[in-house]
Amino acid sequence: MSLPAPPGAPGELPAPAASPGTPALVRYALGSAGMGVYVTVPGLLLLYFLTDTLGVSPWLAGLVLLIPKVVDVVLHPFVGFLSDADRVRRGSRLRLLAAGCALGPAFVALFAVPGPVAERPWAAALWVAGWFVVGNTLFAAYQVPYLATPTDMDVDYDGRTRVLSFRMIVLTLGILVGGAVAPLLVGDGEPTVAAYTLMALVLGAFTFAFQLVGVGGVRRLVPPRAPAGPAAAGERRARPVRDTLADVRSVLRANPHFRVLAASYLLASTTTHLVLAGLPYYTRYELGRPGFTTVLMAAFVAPALIATPLWFRLSRRAGKQRCLLAAQSGFALGALALAAGDRLGLAPVVAATLLLGISFAGIQLFPFSMVPDAIREAGPGELARTGSYLGVWTATEAIGSAAGPYVYAGALALGGFVASRAGDQVTQSAQAHSAILTGFTVVPAALMVLSLLLQLRYRLDAQARSGRTAG
Repeated sequence: MSLPAPPGAPGELPAPAASPGTPALVRYALGSAGMGVYVTVPGLLLLYFLTDTLGVSPWLAGLVLLIPKVVDVVLHPFVGFLSDADRVRRGSRLRLLAAGCALGPAFVALFAVPGPVAERPWAAALWVAGWFVVGNTLFAAYQVPYLATPTDMDVDYDGRTRVLSFRMIVLTLGILVGGAVAPLLVGDGEPTVAAYTLMALVLGAFTFAFQLVGVGGVRRLVPPRAPAGPAAAGERRARPVRDTLADVRSVLRANPHFRVLAASYLLASTTTHLVLAGLPYYTRYELGRPGFTTVLMAAFVAPALIATPLWFRLSRRAGKQRCLLAAQSGFALGALALAAGDRLGLAPVVAATLLLGISFAGIQLFPFSMVPDAIREAGPGELARTGSYLGVWTATEAIGSAAGPYVYAGALALGGFVASRAGDQVTQSAQAHSAILTGFTVVPAALMVLSLLLQLRYRLDAQARSGRTAG
């Protein structure tokens, strides 16, 4: 059962309001800094932490990353349902948002594996998997209501992209902090659990602080409104899991534009997280430079600081869809270029990574700004289910963030990659080296091409561009 339509004329979407000022958007966007750390560090280091510090075999390490994310298939839509219920009963989504600020301590626990547990690979795998579930739950509690903000606001086609462009720039800073600082704190070579724990303490505090700022930003952009009456609030009581899954099916069935976006983004998210997971292996085993992970991570993330405003300006002329397709094409080409390794020198490696980074900025910006377009195009009835939509969307992203490392772990396992504990000396076979390289280059290029082919089926953008003044 859907929520009542938002305030305004019955059966009509509210007219777009004036675009909010830069200070308000910056405060909102700052909440993404902590989120950037969480989406980056586990994706970049957790698989490597499991296989090369805790001695967990690749196939088990892949499952440790995958299974907690499978829970997100139900968890994120359910959080979206609760977020919509709070919007009706309490007039805001702030309660869940505030609860999600406990993500920082959970992030610390994820890497702070106790000594007796770390000595047993199976026990270490269970520890990491358990805290990964806790962290993902808190991340969902923050992410879903946070990302509902652009849809809750009364802004137009370009206004929604502007809001998300601010978020993308700050998210990039968070990703850069996580992706560049985490390897530096962990150290080169064969880092210990203690080194990972120190890294998690520093970045966990960073995450907590910026999440709190983001809560205030959401409150400013979408001020709490008067709660709905008891009858309307009663429509959104907590329901069992099967009803949440029914919500997922209903959202996907009711909105074909959203369905195409979600399917394409699932593959895109899988691809980008595969590249993150494979980067430490590529720099250590293919380039022979473990410390180069920080350099390539910076080359992958930093371009978004410049590329995001440029992508936004380009989209005002060419539209979001064309820009997204261009970004997906660039990502596939960049991944293939890395297959040469350092045989042509390190400069081409850095150049290819910069191309990946420019493309990554578009792949992050445009799908997230197209989701509100798809929801609003479906009308007031679907607009009232914004939380449910965002729950499905973030579940899609979460599945991709687990599927990417799992696919790469599968490539390592097929190639005979040998896991090791900190301090162990292991020589990988030629077949394992081939799997490390192919899994990092050819596989993500193929997955991104599939994502592009699905994205070609999206037909809403031309219609949305022709009615830019419509909500």
